[in-house]
Amino acid sequence: MAVLSEQAGISDLVEQLHGRHPRLTRDVVEAVVRAEHSRFDDSPLRDYVPLLVERRAREELALLSL
Repeated sequence: MAVLSEQAGISDLVEQLHGRHPRLTRDVVEAVVRAEHSRFDDSPLRDYVPLLVERRAREELALLSL
């Protein structure tokens, strides 16, 4: 159940970040978010993964939006 919740949160994050970076395609935003999310695949503690993914993805997308 927690995995489904995390995946739903990641999907919501893609939509949220795409709204903040409309010059980037949704595919680019999703690729960045998925890449950042995959960095935490081996993390046993999942509670903070969505927050960490959001932080890293925002930084990466800000650079891509320049």
